[in-house]
Amino acid sequence: MHQKKRFYSPFLTRLTVRSMFTAVRSAVVVGLILLAVTSPIAQQKTVFTPQVYARIGTIYGTEASEDVAKWRQLITELQSEDIDEKLYQINRFFNRFDFVDDLVHWQQKDYWATPIEFISTGAGDCEDYTIAKYFSLIELGVPEQQLRLMYVTALELRQPHMVLAYYKTPTSIPLVLDNINRRILPANKRRDLSPIYSFNGNGLWAAKAMGTGRKLRGSGPMKMWDDMVERLDRVMYGDKEE
Repeated sequence: MHQKKRFYSPFLTRLTVRSMFTAVRSAVVVGLILLAVTSPIAQQKTVFTPQVYARIGTIYGTEASEDVAKWRQLITELQSEDIDEKLYQINRFFNRFDFVDDLVHWQQKDYWATPIEFISTGAGDCEDYTIAKYFSLIELGVPEQQLRLMYVTALELRQPHMVLAYYKTPTSIPLVLDNINRRILPANKRRDLSPIYSFNGNGLWAAKAMGTGRKLRGSGPMKMWDDMVERLDRVMYGDKEE
């Protein structure tokens, strides 16, 4: 059983900026720059049945199942709230978890945790905060085209980082939901971030001044995203071979 762990680890244990840009360049070369298939989880609201909670409890323990239930209760309570309240509460809920590097937490160089994995273990890295916020806002009715998971360089830390960007309109300056600076600020107020690229379920974009940017061309799935969605599906719907 993967019991819940609590960590207190500094943020500075991430990949170097050089390795981040190398990874992006390699992804372009091999054609992994377009997320061609929208996640089924993002297309419809998930149903958390007793069987789902039982699977979570079996893998992570009873406390983890209770923590996921608290997340689901928050999603229910926020359904009728305005967008500012949804952004604030979701950002606040996930930012309380501990930052832990993937090598320490998952014994892997890079691992994109599902929201359930993130909540159940009580820790994750910047991608995990961002993915959890993304799925939560999708379930709260925020249109997918208004959300982008954005890779940036955190200039003061001199390392790659991921944040969630919310666009009120296609051409508006996005609001940034972040685990470093926990205030939700317009992108033009985040001088400490330099954009690299952004994506959602519809594709990948080269980020330009934290704006819409230019959609990148390519083919094939994004493996990290697909692996994460597959793990989420297994918890939600069980092993397909069962």
